[in-house]
Amino acid sequence: MGSIKQRRCKRGRKAVQIMLNEEERKILLSWVNAGKTEQRFVERAKIILKAGEGESTKEIAKEIKTRTARVSKWRNRFAKERMQGLSDSFRSGRSCLYSEEMEKRVIRKIDELPPEGYTTWTGTLLADALGDVSADYVWKVLRKHGIQLQRKRRWCVSTDPQFSEKAADIVGLYLDPPENAMVLCVDEKPNIQALERAQGWLKLPNGKALTGFNHEYKRHGTTTLFASLEVVTGLVKAGHYNRKRRKEFLHFMNQIITDYQDKEVHVILDNLSTHKPKHDMWLRRHPNVYFHYTPTHASWLNQIECWFSILTRRILKVSSFTSPMQVREAIDKFIKAFNKTASPFEWTKRIVYPVGFKKYYANL
Repeated sequence: MGSIKQRRCKRGRKAVQIMLNEEERKILLSWVNAGKTEQRFVERAKIILKAGEGESTKEIAKEIKTRTARVSKWRNRFAKERMQGLSDSFRSGRSCLYSEEMEKRVIRKIDELPPEGYTTWTGTLLADALGDVSADYVWKVLRKHGIQLQRKRRWCVSTDPQFSEKAADIVGLYLDPPENAMVLCVDEKPNIQALERAQGWLKLPNGKALTGFNHEYKRHGTTTLFASLEVVTGLVKAGHYNRKRRKEFLHFMNQIITDYQDKEVHVILDNLSTHKPKHDMWLRRHPNVYFHYTPTHASWLNQIECWFSILTRRILKVSSFTSPMQVREAIDKFIKAFNKTASPFEWTKRIVYPVGFKKYYANL
């Protein structure tokens, strides 16, 4: 009798029989055949598919090279819970070491002065100053809120008491210009340097090549550019001068308005003294021209600044010139090419917050 009982114990319990319906088989096959399925689910699908074909636990374990206990686990779970049984069990995970209040403490600390002898905060300094957090956690909080301690941004807040009225006037011209009128954005870009720089392709030892400039350059004088942008069409007109006095500004304006004799012309300008209304006599001679001034420290409201940025990136920063005349010729060629595909700017202004400032900051 003892030998019979021993043999029965060695055999163990009979494996659970798996019967798959058509939908379950289809889903499991898709797991196996899909290239992006996680391997843990591929393995579980293979176990159940082979079990559905009547294979034993030992045979399945041998074929997919895993332990019999693992096969038995998923076989039994599928028999009880079907497809839901193949998902992972819930794990609570490690408890959170730091509370939300600790995160707020890190943000508040940035607004305080760093320790004596330092001019800026670092993650290590913040952790030491707080005393009960790690530097890794500090960097985690900074990354979460997009704060970079070493990066310095500049911003200019307008102190113009009439900011709202002036800004609304200019934005109104952009969005809803007067009927049968032309809206122009006008400004100058003074002292554009003619820099002669060695440039070209440099072959590296690893066989790759890169392009760039030599750090040395020669100066060959400067030139001043006056430019006008048609808000509705995006077309640009320009004039080249040696200086940026009122004389040059009015000369440029006389050239511009000749194309709009039968229309109202609304000109958006910044607050440079050259543009200021000491031109009453000139404006009286041109009753169809109206000047609109951006608020103080808000020249970004003038769309011509967007075009100046394009000019700088496309031409001035990536070219070499041996004379101001070459600079002027390059600008004229660029304007000619630009106007062929010109279109109105979809103009927006992004708000840049100071370091450490967040929308919820007021609630801290």
